[in-house]
Amino acid sequence: MTTTAAARAGATTQPEFLQEQRTPRLVAVVWVLLVVNTLGTQHSFTVFPFPKPVAQMITMGAVVAAFMLALLLNPRGRLRPSAYLLILTLLLVVSIVSSARLESGFGALFRCFRLGMFVATLWLLTRWWDDWLLFVRTHVRALAAVLFTVVLGLVISPGTAMSPVYGDGRLLGAVWPLTPPQVGQYSATVVGLVILLWLGRYTTRTSMFVIGVPALAVLLLSHTRTALLALVIGLAVALLSLATSSRRARKVFTWTVVVGGFTTVIAGAAIGTWFRRGQDDLTELTGREKVWDALLSEPRTLIEKIFGIGLSNKSFGGLPIDSSWLAVYHEQGYLGLTLVVVFLLTLLGVAILRPPSITRAIALFLVVYCAIASYTEAGLADASPYLLNLTIAALLLARVRPGASP
Repeated sequence: MTTTAAARAGATTQPEFLQEQRTPRLVAVVWVLLVVNTLGTQHSFTVFPFPKPVAQMITMGAVVAAFMLALLLNPRGRLRPSAYLLILTLLLVVSIVSSARLESGFGALFRCFRLGMFVATLWLLTRWWDDWLLFVRTHVRALAAVLFTVVLGLVISPGTAMSPVYGDGRLLGAVWPLTPPQVGQYSATVVGLVILLWLGRYTTRTSMFVIGVPALAVLLLSHTRTALLALVIGLAVALLSLATSSRRARKVFTWTVVVGGFTTVIAGAAIGTWFRRGQDDLTELTGREKVWDALLSEPRTLIEKIFGIGLSNKSFGGLPIDSSWLAVYHEQGYLGLTLVVVFLLTLLGVAILRPPSITRAIALFLVVYCAIASYTEAGLADASPYLLNLTIAALLLARVRPGASP
C-alpha cells in the first residue's frame, strides 16, 4: 500500500514538474511573439514580394497569439504590482478616449485593440518577472534573429539591402521590411545588452564577439546616428553606475575612453563623414524639422490638445513624424505626454535609488537609450520595441528573488 501511494504521488507530481520545466520556454515564446508584433512594415524594398497587408496580418496575429498563450500559462491572472505597467494602462485608457472620436478613422480603434492586447500580455507575464535573466536573454536572441534576417538580405541582394532610397546606401531589411532607423535600433540594443551581460558574467566573451561585433557592424552600416549616440551615452551611464562596485566595469570604461579617444584622433575625418551622411548641416535631421514645424503649427481645439486625435500610423500630412514626443502630442495630447514623462522618470528614479548591480546597470542603459533615441523615432506610447525595452528595465528594477537567475 505504501508503494502504491508513493507511485500515485509520483504520478501526480511528475506532470507538475514537467510543466514547471516547460513554462519558461513558453514564456520565452510569448516574448518572441511580442517582438514579432513590434516589427516594422514601413517599406516595400524586399528581395521577395512581401505585401504590406500580409506583414500586418503576421504582426497582428503575433500579439493575439502571445496574449492567448500568456492567458493559458496564467489562467488565474496572477499578477505582480508594477508602477510602469499601471501608467502604461492609464496611457491605454487615454488612447481609447482620444481614438473614440474617430478623428483618425476606425483604424485608431484597431490600434487601441492591439495596444490593449500588448499591455494585457505584459501584465500576464509579470508572474515570471523573478527570472529576469530569461527575459533579457530571450530579448537578445529575438533581436539577434531579426538582425540575422537583415544580414541575410545583405548577402542575397546587396543592391536591395543598401538601397539609396534612404540616403547614401543605408542598410535596411531586405527580407523583412525594416527601415534603417529600425535596424539601427535593434542592433544598438543588442550591442549594449550583450556587453553588459558579459560584464556581469552572464555570457561568455565568445558570445559577446559572435553576437555583439556583427550587431555593431550592422549598426554602422545602417548609418543611424541617433541609435549610435544613444548606445554610447547609455553604456557610459551603465558603466559609471557599476564603477564603484565592479573593477571589471572600471577597466572596461577606462579602455573604452582611451580607445575611443585614439580612434577619434586617427579617424576623425571618416567619423565626421559617417555622421554627416552627405548633409551640409547636421541640424537638418534629414527634413524631419519641416514635418515637426507643420505639426506644431496645426490649429487644434482644447480637446485635441488635451487628448490628441487618437492613435494613427505615426504620420502627419503623409510624412512620418519620426519623434516619439511629437507623435504622443499629436495622438494622445498633453495627457499622453504627461504619462510618458511620468513612467520614464519613475523608471529612472527607481534605478538611481537601487544599489549598484548588473540589473540596475542594464535598466539604466535601456531607459537612457530609449529617452535619447525617442527624439528622432516614434513609439514611446504604442506597441513598439521601446516599450519592450522599458518593460525589461521595469522587471530588472522590481524586487528580484535572490538566486532566481544564477
